[in-house]
Amino acid sequence: MEKKDLRAHIKALKKQHTKEQLLEQSEKILAKLEQHPDFVKAERVMLYNALPDEVQTLAFLEKWHLRKKIILPTVVGDDIIPVEYARDTDFAVGDFNILEPQNEPYKGDFDLIIVPGVAFDRKGNRLGRGKGYYDRFLSQHLDVKRIGICFDFQLVDEVPAEPFDIRMDEVISL
Repeated sequence: MEKKDLRAHIKALKKQHTKEQLLEQSEKILAKLEQHPDFVKAERVMLYNALPDEVQTLAFLEKWHLRKKIILPTVVGDDIIPVEYARDTDFAVGDFNILEPQNEPYKGDFDLIIVPGVAFDRKGNRLGRGKGYYDRFLSQHLDVKRIGICFDFQLVDEVPAEPFDIRMDEVISL
């Protein structure tokens, strides 16, 4: 299946679930993430502020930002710029209508990067939204553990992969 067809297929599958069902599944996926050894030991975690059709992370961010350094992506031009999420962080609507933190860029290291996606396969291949933001960002952090999170219907047999696509080390779904 081509990338655009797979995106359309996943979009159709998402429409079969209510917002409440996806929120409930999100909570269960993130509960699995909380127990993952790499998350438990991580002090600096890059996460994301979710779009409506992604695993919802807001409550998770609120729960963990006082116990771990949480870094969120912002989009500037064609690049992801990481920004630390803090108690007094202001947010503004960025590209794709995502709430993005308005702090200074984060210059430190990461222990773990949690990545959203349209679809994943069991080999760790990821299908994003087609702009390459995460692939460009992850290519600069290949030494950091990468975990994709998704709903069960987003885990497919095969995601078409290009040489520049960065694989996940692991995928957590429900």
